[in-house]
Amino acid sequence: MNSSADSENEAKPLPGSLAGWLQGQTQLLPEIVTALLAVIGPLKAMVSIKSLTTGRYVCANDDFNRLLASEDASLLGRTDSELLRSEDAASLRRVEQLVVAQGQPITCEHKLEIAGQRRVFEVTRALLGSEFLLATWHECTKERQHRLDLERALQQIEQQQKALVAIQREQLQSRSNSELAGHEWTAQLNQQLRREIDLSTREHREFALAIIALDPLPAELQLSKESAQELGLETMGRILRDNIRAMDAVCRIGERCFAVLLSGVGLATAHARMEQLRRHGAAQFIVLDGRDLGLSLSIGVGSFPHTASSQDDLLSACEAAVQQAQSRGGKQVVLAAISFCA
Repeated sequence: MNSSADSENEAKPLPGSLAGWLQGQTQLLPEIVTALLAVIGPLKAMVSIKSLTTGRYVCANDDFNRLLASEDASLLGRTDSELLRSEDAASLRRVEQLVVAQGQPITCEHKLEIAGQRRVFEVTRALLGSEFLLATWHECTKERQHRLDLERALQQIEQQQKALVAIQREQLQSRSNSELAGHEWTAQLNQQLRREIDLSTREHREFALAIIALDPLPAELQLSKESAQELGLETMGRILRDNIRAMDAVCRIGERCFAVLLSGVGLATAHARMEQLRRHGAAQFIVLDGRDLGLSLSIGVGSFPHTASSQDDLLSACEAAVQQAQSRGGKQVVLAAISFCA
């Protein structure tokens, strides 16, 4: 008794649902059918109904008729075996039998050869009583082809990227004064900072410092973390080399960070340049295992003497700005907080 009641409750539409509303509008059934057909037409959805007893089509809209028959002929009264290859007709029949056995609508994909071309369809089937089977057909041949083309393009880009990285690594190994992308080391940057502070103090001018960090990788990329991070660092190094002036200094200062000293540049200009650099990085196409990783950067920007009046305080303020940017989700440039300490 309880199982019967449960099945009746499952079959009963929920209040406010489309199914529940339609069941209560039997007097509008002709208008509803006409309206549904009018809606289906512009969507290029193909609809067919066939007899479960004979397997023959009893009706279909014009788009489906043109698909399997022709402009002049009709598929009414014909079976899939007459219209398609035997193996394609058999695959359709297997799914139809599954719909009948389960008594529930089923959506699946079919690859059919029509007029000598292999085409892909997404088909949803549902029973109409015990005698007929309704099917809606949506062709997705172009969508699948576009997906395959994109996958092939990604594979080609990844292969080319690997070849380029291999060449770059060979070149970098031959340089004793560079470990990554030809950039100077921290000791040399510190020397450059001291020199720039001295020059700015004597000439009463500004300079800016930016700390650029790779944002943490998403969880799904943690298994390939080392490879993804290495690609990101190499791409960032290449972008810096191509976009930083000869008078500026660049240095890798950690596993995921670079420092950029912008000589004679004020805070507003430095912020604008770093935002432009961040956007340039976000537009990069970095492929690993067939997936575009992108390049997500957080950047902290400060200036001397406005942000801080000492080298250590300036570095600390810019590093804090990077941490603040990443705590907000990354992908942004943050101005370092001004120090009011004497």
